[in-house]
Amino acid sequence: MQQQTDDMEVPLLNDSNSNRQKSQAQERDGFNHQQKDSEGSMESPNLEFEYGDMDNFTVELSELYSYTEEPEFSLNRDYFEEDFKNHVKGRRWMELSMEEQRVYVMRLLDALEVTDRDKRLKVARAILYLAQGVFDECDTEADVLYWSRHNVFLLYDMGIFTALLELLSMEIDNNQACSSAVRKPAISLADSTELRVLLSIMYLMVETIRVETEGDSPERKAAREAFRTELGSPLYNGEPFALLLFTMVTKFCCMNAPHFPMKKVLLLLWKTILFTLGGFEELQELKVRMREQLNLSPLPEDSIKVVRHMRAASPPASAMELIEQQQQQKRGRRSRRPLVKQDSLDTYNERDPFKNDDARDEEDDPEDVDSGIEGEVDPLDRDVIIQPPPPPQLRPPTERVSFPRGLPWAPKVREKDIEHFLETSRNKFIGFTLGNDIDTLVGLPRPIHESVKTLKQHKYVSIAEVQIKREEELQQCPMTMGEEAVEETPAEILYLGMLPSLSQYVIALLKLLLAAAPTSKAKTDSINILADVLPEEMPITVLQSMKLGIDVNRHKEIIVKAISALLLLLLKHFKLNHIYQFEYVAQHLVFANCIPLILKFFNQNIMSYISAKNSICALDFPHCVVHEMPELTAESLEAGDSNQFCWRNLFSCINLLRILNKITKWKHSRTMMLVVFKSAPILKRALKVKQAMMQLYVLKLLKIQTKYLGRQWRKSNMKTMSAIYQKVRHRLNDDWAYGNDIDARPWDFQAEECALRESIEKFNARRYDKNQNSEFTPVDNCLQSVLGQRVDLPEDFHYSYEMWLEREVFSQPIQWEGLLQAQ
Repeated sequence: MQQQTDDMEVPLLNDSNSNRQKSQAQERDGFNHQQKDSEGSMESPNLEFEYGDMDNFTVELSELYSYTEEPEFSLNRDYFEEDFKNHVKGRRWMELSMEEQRVYVMRLLDALEVTDRDKRLKVARAILYLAQGVFDECDTEADVLYWSRHNVFLLYDMGIFTALLELLSMEIDNNQACSSAVRKPAISLADSTELRVLLSIMYLMVETIRVETEGDSPERKAAREAFRTELGSPLYNGEPFALLLFTMVTKFCCMNAPHFPMKKVLLLLWKTILFTLGGFEELQELKVRMREQLNLSPLPEDSIKVVRHMRAASPPASAMELIEQQQQQKRGRRSRRPLVKQDSLDTYNERDPFKNDDARDEEDDPEDVDSGIEGEVDPLDRDVIIQPPPPPQLRPPTERVSFPRGLPWAPKVREKDIEHFLETSRNKFIGFTLGNDIDTLVGLPRPIHESVKTLKQHKYVSIAEVQIKREEELQQCPMTMGEEAVEETPAEILYLGMLPSLSQYVIALLKLLLAAAPTSKAKTDSINILADVLPEEMPITVLQSMKLGIDVNRHKEIIVKAISALLLLLLKHFKLNHIYQFEYVAQHLVFANCIPLILKFFNQNIMSYISAKNSICALDFPHCVVHEMPELTAESLEAGDSNQFCWRNLFSCINLLRILNKITKWKHSRTMMLVVFKSAPILKRALKVKQAMMQLYVLKLLKIQTKYLGRQWRKSNMKTMSAIYQKVRHRLNDDWAYGNDIDARPWDFQAEECALRESIEKFNARRYDKNQNSEFTPVDNCLQSVLGQRVDLPEDFHYSYEMWLEREVFSQPIQWEGLLQAQ
């Protein structure tokens, strides 16, 4: 069954050219390799994409359900109406008063505690229908969302979530269901029915309560804060709710519970972390507050706002245009007509002075043909066409200053950069150094004084540097520094719960990400992530096969979206909570091969992935339960939706790039991994996506490895270098573009990772291992205070203490000579 679904994983794109459509369908069977850069001869449009914590609320609800679950909507309604009519005759749910609704929900809550699984499932489906917004009584999608919100707050108020949690724990520990699923040759939708119903209700409750609206009453706002605290606190079996979901993920990946509906688990886990810890804007506010508490300078800018206002660059030429360009170059070499660049990644519409007539040198560049991925030309930097230069009178000088000047980011300098600069200067001009002194400038010439002044103006001390320094002091002086006061933040509580099994959680998430990646091949020993999308009966018509193929691809895309967003949130929150918590998670990601996995993900036709049409609007919730179902045809399925791009896929790509940036930043060993895995051509192909934020994180990854790629690569990629200067933050004395030998020298990578690992282990032992400080516990040597201490004795002590005294004290002879000799 796994092999059958892999044959159907063909993303259907909307294109007017049928021949091109057929060829692309063949190339993209299961996103097989996808290493060709033929997106068509037309320039890619600018993608109107706004990055955020999540997509539109309605879209997030619709992604909870697979298209194969569509018949269950009516099943939920039927069970609800059957029960509702027996207890409330002749009326509808909307006609009841709030008190009557409470009474009915209380009756459902009591019915959840029956021992019969079938009866319990029917009640759970009735509750799910309430959470879905009693759609049979609604006329519009807005009505469904309104009543869904009303009912969800009512269900939470009546304690439904706690009851569902107990049922979920029972299902997780149901060994009979797990062993039955392990023995089955093919698992389908029916094997996870109870779990899917429970997880769907919980997801609707978490997501609906999490999203704040303008019309929320004070009672709802109070309920939201209470629910947020409840989810983030260790109230469920002594651990946060997210830990239970992490346990489900690891159990699934260990093949002990192959019937778990992983997409729903991951979505609920992501939204729980987003709710309890906070999104990107909350992170920014928390960062500002923490810097104020530590008396650090305020942030030079709001990174979210800067990225949102950044202008996207034009993508490079397509492969077909490059082939035509090569032919024109061969025909036009004798005439030596000048080359005129297209406006690619340059800010200003002007010719590149570095590459005027050097086309012949660039063609012979051996370093641009890494492992045969890019062919003989670089699609980013060979973006040239031969045409006569435009007449001067057609280009007035005012055109060149039509764009705003200035860099998007304020430059930054670390204190160790200033120390290194002064150490080099003192060695050169004086002949000795002063250690870490950055204030004494005696004997240095005036230009050095000016340089140091400029560096200090842009000096930036991060929260991580303060935390590292504080940790060193606590390690060196455990007695004088005393016990550290650790604030019980939601991130701290989550890290403490994840710590014993953190490596298992990371490996499980990366396994799921690998299984859902479009470049992955189906293997017999790989985990089956399609258990909650495959129907019991496989499709028999072409239309059913197309529908299931779209559903499978959509299913994988949603899993990638949830995992990428979850990992990014964990990294960002742990980094803010304490740098060594972040480093612990990041090191586990690196050891679990996260870097090659993300590069493997991007080693595909990224434009095809961004513009994939794996959705059927008519089947999306709540559209499908309000409107009549139109007749689906093969043509309508091929056409897909009218969106310019797939929001979730672009969101996933940016998240993965951000994760890669976070785990490689300031780490030479991991930067060299990017070089060793030949990431430069893979990342440069991602620049084809005309979206400013995605381009920014690609350019950041290219910047950190530029000095290791060699002079010839830099010479052949001047447009990429120019784009890095224009879009990426400057480090004033960072000579990344020149690759000096002192910075590109061989590095002891193993020692670097081992030293970091040692610091992390010391941090975890000091803060979380309560037994390791026993040698520093003060000992009371005063006889009076020791004898005067009150000792709690067992209740039956007075029955036997006389016998014990007789046997152990009075009847034992005292060897006085032995005691004297021992002294």
